[in-house]
Amino acid sequence: MDDAAPPTATSRPTKVASSASSIDLSKRDLTLDLARVFCVLLVVVIHLLMVGVGFGPDGGLEISRPLEAQWWFAPVTWVGQIMPLFFVVGGFASLTAWRSLTRRGGTAEEYVRSRVLRLAQPALPLFIFYAVVIGGAKLLGVDPAIVDVAVVGAASPLWFLAAYILCQSLVPVMVRMHATAPRATLVVLLAGAILVDTVRYASGVQAIGLINLFFVWLLVQQIGFWYADGWFAARRWWTLAIIGLVAFATLIPMTMWGPYAPDMLTNLNPPTLPLIALAISQTCALRLLRPALAALMNTHVARGIVFLVGSRLMTIYLWHLPVILAITGLMLLVPAISPPPASPAWWWSRPVLFVLTLVALYGLSFLVGRWEAPREVGPTPPRAVIAIAAVLAFIPPLLVLQFFMSLPLAILGSVLLTVSVMLLGRWGSRLAARTEPGLAPRAG
Repeated sequence: MDDAAPPTATSRPTKVASSASSIDLSKRDLTLDLARVFCVLLVVVIHLLMVGVGFGPDGGLEISRPLEAQWWFAPVTWVGQIMPLFFVVGGFASLTAWRSLTRRGGTAEEYVRSRVLRLAQPALPLFIFYAVVIGGAKLLGVDPAIVDVAVVGAASPLWFLAAYILCQSLVPVMVRMHATAPRATLVVLLAGAILVDTVRYASGVQAIGLINLFFVWLLVQQIGFWYADGWFAARRWWTLAIIGLVAFATLIPMTMWGPYAPDMLTNLNPPTLPLIALAISQTCALRLLRPALAALMNTHVARGIVFLVGSRLMTIYLWHLPVILAITGLMLLVPAISPPPASPAWWWSRPVLFVLTLVALYGLSFLVGRWEAPREVGPTPPRAVIAIAAVLAFIPPLLVLQFFMSLPLAILGSVLLTVSVMLLGRWGSRLAARTEPGLAPRAG
């Protein structure tokens, strides 16, 4: 989730600069950083409201989803489903990073290697964590039903890695298509998304929808390219307002007479056409709000919060549900501070739990955050090696998306991600040590 441009590879191991001093804020659109942080924190809030853990009438442990039980849940998701905006912002960051890299003589291989590595690295300790937790629970004889419900829910955000690794791996190709045929690219991706949804709902085979990880999210990323090129900035405010409202209004026929659920979280995985409408609407809103957001980001407090949270964004996103479940489990040991899920006291306790979760994640970041930071790497591996590593990093979250987290998937994911990270981060060092006399690989 770091949008800093990847470094140009050299013949010796290099270290990617990650300090705040290396960022030229005068050339950076800080409103996009604010939007990225807002999206992730909103995801944390939503999950806090969806996770209810308490004791049933028989004294047994019960896990519920209080937020989804509310009558107003589906309409609120039309505003609260914020992931399309995250991919738009990611598209903006990707295009600007790509252009910065190529101006310095960088290559597509360098870009993909850097981006996949930054996604695979922080995912690796999480998969190892799930392997240890699930395996340990089985050895201790914990109720498998409780373990399955907790793990499946906690690992659900991993779908993002599959979609984002796919999008980032194809940035060089999509940028070229954007430069040569920007409108045709949007049309083709939109047609592909419509076709996939049509076949999926006509056949009843839900797995077909996984193909829209390609069409839907790449189209949303392309919208970010258009934002970076100034298309939205060149439109008058009322034009943006009309475009945004019309795009948002298309959700009505799609959900009332079309096959799509009125709950936008249901439309998330596999991704569907309504997410494209939300992406357009949210991008227009982002541009309309830009003056107010820019004024906010001129304050030291806002910049400090955005930098603090933004520097730990992957840790927050990947680990927030395990942390929420851990804190909730500890609270169950003291009934006085663990109100029944969906009770008035439970709803009022959510802001406190939000703060506790962020504090715990901040502490956890000192342990796992090192996997989020760019690491010392060597020369760029061959294109085929990068492609293999990207596929290996893509497979584990895709399998979790389709089959949910389990002990075999946690172990398989740990192995595949380890190989991916080693290929991307250590391949060059070993190769250089063999080909350059006297050059030994450095530890990092």
